[in-house]
Amino acid sequence: IPYKFPFEKNQFFSTLRIYTTMKSASLVTFLILRESLAFFPARTSPPLPKTMACQASLSPLDQGLESWASSSGYGRIEKSIPAGSSGWASFRKVTVAIPPSDDDGKPVSFFVKSSSRSCDEMFKGEALGLQAMYACSRYMPDDQTEKGNSLRIPKVFHYGDYSSGSNGSFLIMEYLNLAGRSDDYALGQAMARMHLAPPSDKAGNPNSSFGFNVDNTIGGTPQPNPWTKPNSGTKEWVEFFKTHRIGHQLNLAGDSYCSKLWDRDIAPRLELLFEDLMGEGKEIQPSLLHGDLWSGNIGSADGMPSVFDPAVYWGHHEAEWGVSCCLAFRDFSDHDLQMMLLL
Repeated sequence: IPYKFPFEKNQFFSTLRIYTTMKSASLVTFLILRESLAFFPARTSPPLPKTMACQASLSPLDQGLESWASSSGYGRIEKSIPAGSSGWASFRKVTVAIPPSDDDGKPVSFFVKSSSRSCDEMFKGEALGLQAMYACSRYMPDDQTEKGNSLRIPKVFHYGDYSSGSNGSFLIMEYLNLAGRSDDYALGQAMARMHLAPPSDKAGNPNSSFGFNVDNTIGGTPQPNPWTKPNSGTKEWVEFFKTHRIGHQLNLAGDSYCSKLWDRDIAPRLELLFEDLMGEGKEIQPSLLHGDLWSGNIGSADGMPSVFDPAVYWGHHEAEWGVSCCLAFRDFSDHDLQMMLLL
């Protein structure tokens, strides 16, 4: 009925008489209720305060980002753009109103990883690894007068669980404009520079041990990193490599033939491979390793070599190239490999 609300009383009852001639009692009831609502003022809830309304509309990740940016003095989040995902995390590029500057004075954007799993499970190992690589990649040997090539490692700004009571966590690091590989000579020099950096408090290894602060993963495979004793050398490295690298991998593989071969013939003789690296002035010293270096984890940023997705730990510097060799890293020439090992 094309009446204009609200109805006058006589219009309502006129309409009611028309509806009650219909045969369907349920339809009549519905229409009566619908028309009668026009005579009653609608009840509305008082509006939420503006800040509460904004918070209520944000996801746990957005709330975490806003809180972090504000407490860090970066103002508000200006843009948060999806940047892909993996099987275990989602990625975003984030910009803030008052960005910090990088070493070249340029404003920093942020790369954010998020997950529904806890920070200890997902991002703590990666964050600590990146922080150690960031510190060691800037090492300058005493006898080096020129800066030389160094790795472009993203600076970590924050990592932690959501504070909103929701399950999940996030990692905030510097956004790098990644590109393809730079020249391998520069990469070899940069990797050697990181390997030469001595263990230190700033790099997370104040006791000069093999291992790392936390266990992490290499790809999807768990990687145990218990610390060896302070001021470790060749003997401690052999034991670490024997137990927590090759032995651990064989246990995961569950191949009885390989395990027996290792336990019976190889592991007992492993120290023989390192006989010339024992004694004063020859001991293996802990070097910070990327830990999962292969062609898929190498690129460049701002014209500098860059490595990413690490499985960081402190070990023998030559162990860095084990993954590369296993994955048929043929895009390095023999000359390049020698340069990396000897620099």
